[in-house]
Amino acid sequence: MTGSDAQSGATRPGSILEADGSFPLRIPSPVQELQDERLAVGVRLLLKRDDLINPNVGGNKWRKLKYNVAEAERLGHRTLLTFGGAYSNHIRATAAAGERCGFATIGVIRGEEHLPLNDSLAYAVRHGMRLTYLDRTTYRQKRDPAVVARLRHVFGDFYLVPEGGSNGLAVRGCAEIPAEIPGDFNLICCPCGTGGTLAGIALGLRPGQQALGFSVPKNGGFLAGEVIRLQREAAGRDVGCWSIEVDYHFGGFAKTKPELTAFIEDFQRRHALLLDWVYVAKMMYGIMDLSRKGVFARGSTVIAVITG
Repeated sequence: MTGSDAQSGATRPGSILEADGSFPLRIPSPVQELQDERLAVGVRLLLKRDDLINPNVGGNKWRKLKYNVAEAERLGHRTLLTFGGAYSNHIRATAAAGERCGFATIGVIRGEEHLPLNDSLAYAVRHGMRLTYLDRTTYRQKRDPAVVARLRHVFGDFYLVPEGGSNGLAVRGCAEIPAEIPGDFNLICCPCGTGGTLAGIALGLRPGQQALGFSVPKNGGFLAGEVIRLQREAAGRDVGCWSIEVDYHFGGFAKTKPELTAFIEDFQRRHALLLDWVYVAKMMYGIMDLSRKGVFARGSTVIAVITG
């Protein structure tokens, strides 16, 4: 199924909800079992390979953007504006989605400009995104109506996609993940940067299943409130079948430590899969560590969502 899973709606040709030969969408994404002797005996680990959905708008980024782009189309907007850090995969994905669907894109980047641009920002610019920067104090206030009003004064009309793409429409997209997994499972894990993916996954679970997010930001306890807020925005309720691990951030967002780097290199040697160091590697390290500590019961099936 390559795009036919999208719900009906008024979208123009080129919508991200549609796939064609130049913009293939691998939906449902593959599920692969991981054989690794570090897993506790009797624990089965499956990888949900959302990174293979599309090379430019893959993973949870596509799931978060697709209904937002459809809404921007419905409302008649021609420009997408969004927020992100200098290494944001969401910034990259929004640039690619905008180019594909005929939108101008604006990326509001946290902090000061640094030249030359890193690979993520250079990719965004190549795909038509205009970059602007907010100092870190103002960036923390990006939801303030006055900050948004100033951006509209500078850039004109736009459809605002929140940081990380996380809003009720994004949660709706991520809620589709559990139903794509064949067979039963006990626990599904995902990296957690803004809370949107975890919020959606938890809403899509069947009774008895649990979701576990691995916080990428340092001091990630605030993400619990974000998950609740997003679930209420998407579904008018919050569910209690999720939790967040806050001890595997390795210094915080876009930060790492030698033990994480060593884990990534070892994982690539074992499984021929290079883990994204900002998000996915921290989750996988955490899963292996929790398994070693006996947190997962014998006979458990654990899903790890490879978000990109």
